[in-house]
Amino acid sequence: MEFSQRLDGIEARFDELTRQMADPAVISDSDTYRKTAKSRSELEEVALKYREYKQIKHNFDEGRQMLDDPDPELRQMATDEVQRLEPQLARISEELKVLLLPKDPLDDKNVVLEIRAGTGGDEATLFAAEIFRMYSRYAETLRWRVEVTSVSESAVGGLKEVIALISGNKVYSHMKYESGVHRVQRVPATEQQGRVHTSAITVAVLPEADEVEIKIDPKDIRIDTFCSSGPGGQSVNTTYSAVRITHLPTGLVVSCQDEKSQIKNRAKAERVLRSRLYEIELEKQREQIGAERRSMVGSGDRSEKIRTYNFPQNRVTDHRIGLTLHQLDQVIEGRLEPLVSALTTHYQTEKLKDESEIGSLVP
Repeated sequence: MEFSQRLDGIEARFDELTRQMADPAVISDSDTYRKTAKSRSELEEVALKYREYKQIKHNFDEGRQMLDDPDPELRQMATDEVQRLEPQLARISEELKVLLLPKDPLDDKNVVLEIRAGTGGDEATLFAAEIFRMYSRYAETLRWRVEVTSVSESAVGGLKEVIALISGNKVYSHMKYESGVHRVQRVPATEQQGRVHTSAITVAVLPEADEVEIKIDPKDIRIDTFCSSGPGGQSVNTTYSAVRITHLPTGLVVSCQDEKSQIKNRAKAERVLRSRLYEIELEKQREQIGAERRSMVGSGDRSEKIRTYNFPQNRVTDHRIGLTLHQLDQVIEGRLEPLVSALTTHYQTEKLKDESEIGSLVP
């Protein structure tokens, strides 16, 4: 099998880390134990998948050896076994290739989700609210935490704009392909003649930056406080708890009024600002390196339409991969896994092609 030497090394390292976790000296040192456990966890999926492959390969080879047995009954059993195991070997081999692909270093990060109404007036704001609800429900199924930092409502109860922090396990790896223009086709509630209208919103998914990665110089920011607006109790419109941060070098402006505490609002606003600055730096790197398609890291041209939600036909179509599902009623309720899985598989396949093309050029 391809990469067998590399896989043997991963399995050996996994076994070594497993032994270390049972070592009293490691167990007694919480910092060492945590690092060892993390390293083992990163190798576990590959190591276990490789063991599964080796076991099936062993049974497959034994079956092939029995194909020439003089006993016709044994030959038939061997033929059946080989035919059963061959597709399993091929499948697991492909899965191992995917697992060996270089990991996106951003996959483990939390994200800043930004949704803005585009063309379509009130209908676009209503759709923006539905898409935010869709992502919130998806987050619930994965036990992620959603914290709204800024929201602007429309007169009809929709959302002109909403910005939220989503925290949890591997959030960016699931959400990174959601950035772009999302289009809706349906009959608006205000339409008297039953005509289907088309509206659009923009979705941006930014990986949240750690303080170590993006340091904000206090001299580069201006902080303004103002009264919160909207529902929230006695503190609304009476205390200057809302915070607006302006990053002077770039002109970026971030506001947060979700919390009653000015300190908490400032902390949230700084997280959003840090993530936007991080995205700018990442974009510079991508343009300089040019090694990976922007769409493959979920930050491509946001003016490009990526998905259409057609309510009359209960249809959702992702235009990047040509996938159409007649399950819009389920998708809009947060059941995004079929779309997320299809996108992940597609771009992993593209990466595998790139890897094989690079490999073919190596003498």
